[in-house]
Amino acid sequence: MSIERRTLLKFLMGGSALALMPARLMGGAAFAQGSRSISSLDPYADMRWGKGFEGQRKADLGNGTFLNPVFAGDHPDPSILKDGDDYYLTFSSFDSYPGILIWHSRDLVNWTPLTAALTKPIGSVWAPDLIKHDGRYYCYIPARFPDYRSIYVIHADSIEGPWSDPIDLKLHQHIDPGHAVAEDGTRYLFLSGGDRVKLTPDGLATDGGVEHVYEPWRYPSDWVVETFAPEGPKLMKRGEYYYVVTAVGGTAGPPTGHMVIMARSKSLDGPWEDAPNNPVIRTESATEKWWSRGHATIIEGPDGGWWMIYHGYENGYWTLGRQTLLEPVEWTADGWIKPLGGDLSSPIKKPVDLGPQPHGMPLSDNFTANRFGVQWAFYDPAPDEMSRVNYGDRSLTLKAKGTSPADCAPITCICGDQSYRIEIDLEIDDATEAGLLLFYNRRLYAGLGLGPDGFMMHRYGLSRPRGAIPGQRDPGKPAKPVRAMRLRLTNRQNILTIHTSQNGGKTWDKFDVQMEVSGYHHNVAYDFLSLRPAFYAAGKGEARFRNFTYETLHDD
Repeated sequence: MSIERRTLLKFLMGGSALALMPARLMGGAAFAQGSRSISSLDPYADMRWGKGFEGQRKADLGNGTFLNPVFAGDHPDPSILKDGDDYYLTFSSFDSYPGILIWHSRDLVNWTPLTAALTKPIGSVWAPDLIKHDGRYYCYIPARFPDYRSIYVIHADSIEGPWSDPIDLKLHQHIDPGHAVAEDGTRYLFLSGGDRVKLTPDGLATDGGVEHVYEPWRYPSDWVVETFAPEGPKLMKRGEYYYVVTAVGGTAGPPTGHMVIMARSKSLDGPWEDAPNNPVIRTESATEKWWSRGHATIIEGPDGGWWMIYHGYENGYWTLGRQTLLEPVEWTADGWIKPLGGDLSSPIKKPVDLGPQPHGMPLSDNFTANRFGVQWAFYDPAPDEMSRVNYGDRSLTLKAKGTSPADCAPITCICGDQSYRIEIDLEIDDATEAGLLLFYNRRLYAGLGLGPDGFMMHRYGLSRPRGAIPGQRDPGKPAKPVRAMRLRLTNRQNILTIHTSQNGGKTWDKFDVQMEVSGYHHNVAYDFLSLRPAFYAAGKGEARFRNFTYETLHDD
């Protein structure tokens, strides 16, 4: 990059010119060979990922390297389990049910969904811990309703289930459990804030009170962070030491806030020695590709090397939520971790190359099979929400509920592309409103509904009747009720365009309002979520949905 180019970028983006340079230009053996030029004022505009189902963004580049994220889209707080040659992973599912979707991989880069382990609503699910102990699988799950919070455990003899109903451990003041086993076999949950609690031998109840055993390292007071918030403890034993990896600095907020710290001890009782290179990982500039990097776990890879898996926000795409990142690390001679991935904006050699591997899943759905828990999930459902759903005749029939997307438990799915298009056919009863959305939470969503009196526009989480349907605008003729339509939403880099069709997509009418949705994210509306494709049915009666299609839009 020329000096003039660096100076211009520094002026426009308010950051260090050095920080704008791709990390591979500054060295690092972990990066694959190749070059990437800066083609616009966005230094990452010409990054190219692999293409999976429907052209979805895929980390595996097909040449022995991968480009982060390994999970595009909203996959926060990754909890990973190595079980022989297999790796299993789950994430925070927050208000989505069925939740705790478990994924499987053999190479840490390509992942396939297995099953949703949590079906009974226990509130908004935060930072679980998936583990295996004495041949049984456990998942420890913090969750909260507005008026109740606790940590729960579910268990199964097989990773694919069936999983038990959640058991309340009655831990009401903490989040982010991390399971650990002492030398004498005693089981513990480490908790947010540096606390821990002893478990019974079966891991299904606590055995005593919470105690404070670790005081996390503190960053300098002049650093720009959200808040201290020590959370997400992940523990491992290597050699004579136990290591605890913790997140501090706040999950979102300023891009430079969230970070990874480490400490070690020869006993789970302490004392704990802080890593001399804390923070081990941190976003240092808002010009980097990945912001708010943290909540990490150290894992041995299939190559015998070591890796860290954690989450981060993508520069310019807060709306996609926290995405999962994979970085190579090495153990130093004095027994600490050294990260090797730089700012993760360049390809990295895969842990192992197993040849072409599927990743993710197709999102298009003809509704011939129930895909709840794997693809679809209700937002903040009641315990009996699935009773609203009926499959048949290549359609999903949904009983209406509530008065708007805010209170009718929309059905959502996660996507990880910067630009995409979704379409669906809908048919409504006379007293029903139904439609297609980009949905963040009950306070913030955008899209279009069809109701008894015509269109209902949704923007900023507000609903506005729009009445007229294309072809029904002649005031001299009585309007014919429109009860069936195909809807299309195009999200091109956070610009939403809406189209409607009354002939099954043969011709389209462009809706007269386009929307800018880049602010539909956590730092505006809280809840730690992402902007997701969704459909809904409100009012009375039923809506029938058919032929949902998803298409990634590429600029290349």
